[in-house]
Parts: sequence; structure tokens; C-alpha cells
Amino acid sequence: MKDTIDLRALIETIAAETGFSGDIRRNEPMTAHTTFKVGGPADLWVHPVGDCFPVFAAALLRRLRAVGIPLFILGGGANLVAADAGIRGITLDTSGWTGAEAARGGPCRLLVRSGTAVDDAVEAAAERGWGGLEFLAGMPGAIGGAVWMNARCYERQVSDVLIQTEILDYSPSDGSFHRVWVPSAPGEFSYKHSPFQKWDAGNRGPLILAAEFGLEKREVSDIRREMAAHRRDREEKGHYRYPSAGSVFKNSRDFGKPTGQIIDELGLRGYAVGGAQVAPWHGNIIINTGNAHAADIRDLTEQVAEKVRDATGFELEPEIIFVGEWVTTVRIGVGNLRRG
Repeated sequence: MKDTIDLRALIETIAAETGFSGDIRRNEPMTAHTTFKVGGPADLWVHPVGDCFPVFAAALLRRLRAVGIPLFILGGGANLVAADAGIRGITLDTSGWTGAEAARGGPCRLLVRSGTAVDDAVEAAAERGWGGLEFLAGMPGAIGGAVWMNARCYERQVSDVLIQTEILDYSPSDGSFHRVWVPSAPGEFSYKHSPFQKWDAGNRGPLILAAEFGLEKREVSDIRREMAAHRRDREEKGHYRYPSAGSVFKNSRDFGKPTGQIIDELGLRGYAVGGAQVAPWHGNIIINTGNAHAADIRDLTEQVAEKVRDATGFELEPEIIFVGEWVTTVRIGVGNLRRG
């Protein structure tokens, strides 16, 4: 892989060709870009701002694919743990590609750029008196990530209101990436799963550019009342007390009860590894008490899953995603050995 200086030169060449506006930084700490507030440096962090984003991103994807440099696409940094050693290659930050507007396809259709904060998209819908996104009120992260993971809460999920998604998709015929709208097919979405999870933007695609939602006309007062209730519920559950990613593990109907309840019943509230702790008030939240390393969070996640498996036979599936360059952890008895 190219060294950092070569990466910078490559990006600056692409930037000059595409009318780039924004920031380019070497060794950008991921602590500043994740809700857990952990993570080492990204080799090269690139933050396009404004309308240059699609053209720049398409050129970047094509060039990186040709030379084999890895790309990590960063949204709002929720549900994400970046390794203490950092992220190799290029990190493309989408948070400068924002905005929401009425789509032309029909009434109550909202078009949202992928870097838009989820809560801002909810507000944009509420301002128009369009209901359907209230269940996302107070959720951290960006719309691109919410679509990618088919975000779900309060018995609703993104695919319930998603009409179509705009992506940059790879064309084998000429090796380029093109803007394409992909209609939402309900059968391709499931519990916290979308078809986009099967694809790798560094290889075939896609990079999510925008989402179009089909909403419904409602009284603004009713919309805002429901939004306030969801935000209050998240606050009461302690989602904002410490740096965290909200729920750590997915729920499963096979378990017969919420994952958080299973963890609670095993007495794991307050269980800690380094600066990472199972929230004293909720079993399915891991918090950064102030000095956690990414490795602490990963180790704690693994240990909780192991204890649940040993006690119940259930295999917990993490919601949070571990990215970057990790050391290998080998457990022997109660001790941990790490090797590069």
C-alpha cells in the first residue's frame, strides 16, 4: 500500500480534477468522529463539502480500486468502534454531503443526502408536516448509515418508509462508478439488515448518496409530540449519559426476551474491562466511562457474548461494527494475550 505522503498526493490530484472543496488531513484521530470517542488515527481523512461530493467520490472510488488502496466510508460514527491502531488507507467522511428537500416523485416524498444527521432528516420531515420518520428522533448517526443497517426502533424500521436509494455503483465495462437509483424491495430488507451490506464500496460498490422516503401528511403537533416522546425515552434509557453506541447486541425472537434483559439476569450490569463498562442501568449498552480504549470495548463485547453463550447457549450478534487495524486476542483461562 502507498505510504501517507503518496496517499496525500493521490487525493490532491483527484481533488484538483474534481473541483474539491473541504478538508484533507493526515493521521486524523477517530476519537473526534465516533460516538464512543475512541479510535486511533486514520491514515488520510478526506472530508468533501457540498456539491463536489458525488463527482469527487466517484473519481476516488475508481482510482482507489485501480491501485488497491483500502477505503473506509464514515458517516455519523454511531455503531462504530475504530481500532486503537487506527484505519489504514483513505477514510471518506460523508458528513459534508447534507441536505433534505421535497422529491418530485409524488406527494410527501423527502429526498435526503446520505451525510445528513438522522435527527436533521426527522426535523426536515416534521417541518413539512410529513410523518413517518418520527421513530428515528434522537438517534445518532447519518442517513446513509441508517439505510445501510436498516435502522430499527419502536417497532419501525427504515425500509418501512424507504422508496429508493441513490448509490455510486461500479460499472465493469469501463471501470467507473455511476450514480444509480435502486428501488427499495422489501424482501431484500430484514431486521437491521439491508442488501447494501453485501457489497463492498472498495470493490464493487456502493457508496450510498441519498435516500428517498415516502411519508404521509400529519398534524405537525402530533408529529412533534411523538418525536419528543422518543427523544425523552432515549434520554431516560441513558443513551446520552456517556459516550456509547446505544444497543450493543441485536435482539432475537429466538431468545424469548430482549437481549438487555438476558444480560441483566446474568448480573452483568456494571461489568467492566478497562474504561469500558456495561451500563449500570442497562445490560445492552456499553459505555466509555472516560478513558476507554477501543480494545476495552471490543474485549468487553466479546466477554459479555461469551458469558451469555455459556449460560444460555444463545449466540449474541453485535450491532456495533469494529473497523480498522486490530491486534489478535487469544483467551487463555481468565487472562488475555494480545499479539500483533
